[in-house]
Amino acid sequence: MSNKNTQLFDDAATSEWCVFDGLDGVSVVSLAEPVPGGSIHRARLRQGTVIPPHTHPADEYVLVVRGALETGGRRCDSGTFWTTPAHVRQGPHVAITDTELLTIRLGELGTFET
Repeated sequence: MSNKNTQLFDDAATSEWCVFDGLDGVSVVSLAEPVPGGSIHRARLRQGTVIPPHTHPADEYVLVVRGALETGGRRCDSGTFWTTPAHVRQGPHVAITDTELLTIRLGELGTFET
């Protein structure tokens, strides 16, 4: 819900995390919808979680807030930032430790390989 006359805040301690459908070990909290169908969200991956290879029909930007995961052929620790252009295959993302990501996706989600 957006109110153009008021700042809105989301505090980590009181966020309502939801299990991400179909991806065991992943929970998310939505922060904003920057464009129709897009998403700014935090995601938590439990250690050992694998997000399978996938594409998005929109550009995506990811920051590792805490923890470590492997993706794109490399280890990404806290502070690592990456971008993936629309329609470019990415993943798998493998959580080496419990990991939290901040993701900005500028359009629809897309599909995950099984």
